[in-house]
Amino acid sequence: MTSLNEPQTGAVAHETSAANAAAGATHDAAGNTTSAASTENLIEHPRGAEPGKPGRRDAFYFEQKTRLPDAADGKGRGGARYGRTGIIHTPHGDIHTPAFVPVATQAAMKAVLPETMKDLGAQCLLSNAFHLYERPGEQVLDEAGGLARFMNWNGPTFTDSGGFQVFSLAGLRKIKEEGVYFASHIDGHKIFMGPEESMQIQSNLGSDMCMAFDECIENPSPRDYVQKSVDRTYRWLVRCKAENARLNALPDTVNPQQMLWGINQGGTYTDIRVDHMKRIAELDLPGYAIGGLAVGETTQEMYDIIEAVEEHMPVDKTRYLMGVGTPSNIIEAVARGVDFFDCVMPARNARHARLFTWEGAINLKNAKYITDDSPIDPHCDCPVCRRYSRAYIRHLFVAEEMLAMRLSVMHNLYFYNKLMEKIRQALDEGRFEDFRREYSEKLGRRI
Repeated sequence: MTSLNEPQTGAVAHETSAANAAAGATHDAAGNTTSAASTENLIEHPRGAEPGKPGRRDAFYFEQKTRLPDAADGKGRGGARYGRTGIIHTPHGDIHTPAFVPVATQAAMKAVLPETMKDLGAQCLLSNAFHLYERPGEQVLDEAGGLARFMNWNGPTFTDSGGFQVFSLAGLRKIKEEGVYFASHIDGHKIFMGPEESMQIQSNLGSDMCMAFDECIENPSPRDYVQKSVDRTYRWLVRCKAENARLNALPDTVNPQQMLWGINQGGTYTDIRVDHMKRIAELDLPGYAIGGLAVGETTQEMYDIIEAVEEHMPVDKTRYLMGVGTPSNIIEAVARGVDFFDCVMPARNARHARLFTWEGAINLKNAKYITDDSPIDPHCDCPVCRRYSRAYIRHLFVAEEMLAMRLSVMHNLYFYNKLMEKIRQALDEGRFEDFRREYSEKLGRRI
């Protein structure tokens, strides 16, 4: 393994090539590395499937591997809290946790080919049901055989329900018990989405994991409104569970093994959060998420909520923190027991020349990089850092060349996935606290 304290060399590149060869890697006509695992066509032949069938439901489960020990004060509760490694097994591939899932909102990662994402370390992709409902329409994806087949992604897929749009499109929606009435942000036409509609859309997308329809609440919000919203979100979850089960039983369902994850809400009110988590845990869903964070609260408030909620999340189910966050946020959330993350940050920051390194974040548009012939990060072995200089990529940004965005997004996504890999290694090797002390603060600074 390459040390973070030493720059990459030709010897390292040789080691990487040797490791790829040992893993059965091949190279395509363009010289891109393709692992043996990626050549297994799980879109066409999911695990546990008879010919022409989508796969067995029992191919989906979470396996815990290692975890941080309980603290002296008894926190950790025998695995109920604190960082851990595990594997989410799905018919379309394994996801090693803690994991980061890149956000391909509209069935596309901006500037990066879907088939390239595996070379950047991606294990799973997330798309948004609301946006795909608007275009191209879920019927288009249904006829195409589902989201993964449509976008040529040979791996597990995750879909968000549209619940976040209840927050982000606040000026264009009205919330009722039956669901939410939207005005399209594209052309203003009327849209209705409730729990059943969200489940139907996600079923047509055929994702491995789908999210319950909920309301993401702005922070801060009045307590009485938060309580009413959370109670309604619970009722919506019950409806989502029933509809997901109905759809999975239909003979023509794209993916009858689709698994529903429940979402914890409650703003920054700890007691509401905990009560809601206890209630949704009783529904015995395949996975659970904490939503409604990183939307206005302080970082410490976010960490306090995670600690309070995680204690009541089922030990044998995956724990997902939605929409978070920075590399430092991820390290700290893992320490508190989170298994799974998604965030637009690596791609969005990259498009504005803000790039992550193992010494902190840099703004590549800064004039000091005009003649800098070093890679984005001397400690990174991503395809971009192996081939291109800071000066060149900065030039591309200044010249408004599309290649600037492509190279920068690739680097940031690789960095995030490499971060998760190093976190998993540190947990498995019993040195996570050392890793946390070295990188939690460092990765949050700007250099």
